[in-house]
Amino acid sequence: MATTTTQDGLAAPGSGLGGWGAMVAGTTVGGVLLGVLTNLAQGRLPGAWNQLANSGAVWSAVAFAAGALLAVGSGSIRRSAVGGLCAEAGLVVGYYGYAEAGRDGMGSLFFPLVWLGMACVAGPLFGVAAYWWRRGEDVRRRVVGLAAFAGLFGMEGTMAARDLHYASQAWSCFAVSALVPLLLARTHRERALTLATAVPCALLAYALVELPLRAVSA
Repeated sequence: MATTTTQDGLAAPGSGLGGWGAMVAGTTVGGVLLGVLTNLAQGRLPGAWNQLANSGAVWSAVAFAAGALLAVGSGSIRRSAVGGLCAEAGLVVGYYGYAEAGRDGMGSLFFPLVWLGMACVAGPLFGVAAYWWRRGEDVRRRVVGLAAFAGLFGMEGTMAARDLHYASQAWSCFAVSALVPLLLARTHRERALTLATAVPCALLAYALVELPLRAVSA
């Protein structure tokens, strides 16, 4: 395994080209497999719950998880960002690839390209958010990183309530948005700050993501 030397003289495993290649391959393949699973789940989940199988919040949660895992040990913010990107892009490829090969086809390339473009933004963004939450020395970064993740589900809940009128899904998403800070923040103060910050994050995400998507779909 390729290594580099850290400031204290110890070798950091997996930080050379070989480690980067394995990381890129692993997160991409994992994303592709999860993309296939979300496509399958969309056909099996009951009723309106199908919407959650390919929701932006659920997909971006994969990028956050990849970024958090890559932040462990000698992980760097760059690795978390690239890992988030690969996982998110892999999801899009897996989802639409299965739609093309295993179903009736993906149809127009417009929406796959739209989601792929969004993955190139959301993947690194939530990979970095996970790194800030996991390794941030500054309370503000830990709060913002976790609030961005919680805000995803607040955005999804807002969409379910306002646009789709799915009350049960909306309440479920709002519950997850509240549970993320309660379960993952380090202290009571950080929990309170994260909950308060997640609200504007959710509204901002809704304005930047859902409103343009509605306009495109109209």
